[in-house]
Amino acid sequence: MKIWVDADACPVPIREVIVRAANRLNVDTVFVANKPVALPAHPHLSFVPVERGSDIADAYILANAGAGDLVITQDIPLAAQLVPGGITVISPRGDSYNADNIGDVLASRNLMQDLRDSGTITGGPAPFDEKLKRKFSSLFDAALHKLNQRSGGDGTR
Repeated sequence: MKIWVDADACPVPIREVIVRAANRLNVDTVFVANKPVALPAHPHLSFVPVERGSDIADAYILANAGAGDLVITQDIPLAAQLVPGGITVISPRGDSYNADNIGDVLASRNLMQDLRDSGTITGGPAPFDEKLKRKFSSLFDAALHKLNQRSGGDGTR
């Protein structure tokens, strides 16, 4: 099991939750972004810089994540590509993307994008807050526990 973080738009409080868990469980965790991400020194934490550009970090994660891994991203099209490969995907806002819901989530995302593009809807999601952090933390812990059991216990591969 490996944790992959689409770190370009990942809120700092969520990065901190991920880092603490990775350190506690000794799970290899890779932050991928087109700008530097400050991480504490730890043998299981790494940062992969990618070039600036649309979906470059997504492409890197897609090419490197594998079945049994956990990806944290708020990019729904990326999640839709990862889920069929047996990859657990959650958003920094505590949403779980899986085979049962990814089609509906992607369709809803596309509809909302069309409505925003046409000017019918303006604005975006509610600001990130402590409630969303707790929601993410709960889902993240459950996903780690489930994946850790599947991988044999120590979280590394």
